[in-house]
Amino acid sequence: MQLEFRGATVNFATGGVQIDDSQPPVLMVHGAGMDRTVWSQQTRYLAHHGFSAMAVDLPGHGDSTGDLVSTVPEMADWLADLIRTLNFGPVRLVGHSMGCLIALEVAARHSDVTERLVLMGAAAAMPVHPDLLGAAERNEVLAPQLMTAWAHGSRAHIAGNPTPGLWMRSGCQALLERASDGVIHNDLSACNSYEAGDIAGQVQCPVTVIVGSEDKMTPPKATAQLVAGFDEVELQHLEGIGHMMMLEAPDQIREIVLAALR
Repeated sequence: MQLEFRGATVNFATGGVQIDDSQPPVLMVHGAGMDRTVWSQQTRYLAHHGFSAMAVDLPGHGDSTGDLVSTVPEMADWLADLIRTLNFGPVRLVGHSMGCLIALEVAARHSDVTERLVLMGAAAAMPVHPDLLGAAERNEVLAPQLMTAWAHGSRAHIAGNPTPGLWMRSGCQALLERASDGVIHNDLSACNSYEAGDIAGQVQCPVTVIVGSEDKMTPPKATAQLVAGFDEVELQHLEGIGHMMMLEAPDQIREIVLAALR
């Protein structure tokens, strides 16, 4: 599905079905340097279990056009305006990594468009290693290599792709390498400079947070600091899973997300 918005094209994956505005809308937001395809194991599932599922490509990512948005609050304003343009009413927001920061900002500052949050790989602060930032600024392949290595749990470094014959790390690196020049650096810089403050305390809707025990990018300790600030939160732990949990544990994530959204 594509929509003209702010003079650009916004692209969505909808699970291969037409959007039905009588079903509860779910909007999924990807992380740094990525696109809608990271949700491929969840979008179709939700679309066939009673939801209008939409995995969005942020501006300048995937098949969405338009200029990159350089800060998390600006990304949140863009997303909130997009939700109002869709005119489905408040949505259930599912975010991963940078997408969590965006979803948190939307929920805190645009509560009228947010019904519930599901956050994966979440933390109130996401500092980025200087070597990774530098490689991204120079558009070096080292940036996707580092991100892919740090983002996966130990099992995903060996095998474990739900599609036989494919290697999870290689697929993730290929996705990041497809990003246009400047995209990864833009997103990592936005995460690195973001200051959440008491963002959790400003969120009034119910929240589900999913944390992987082997997440090196947003480790459980950092997630716990964020979770402590919510008024109403459900915490789900995945043992032996890293940051790319929707790819590493697609069956578990589908079940947890479906239960959270109902």
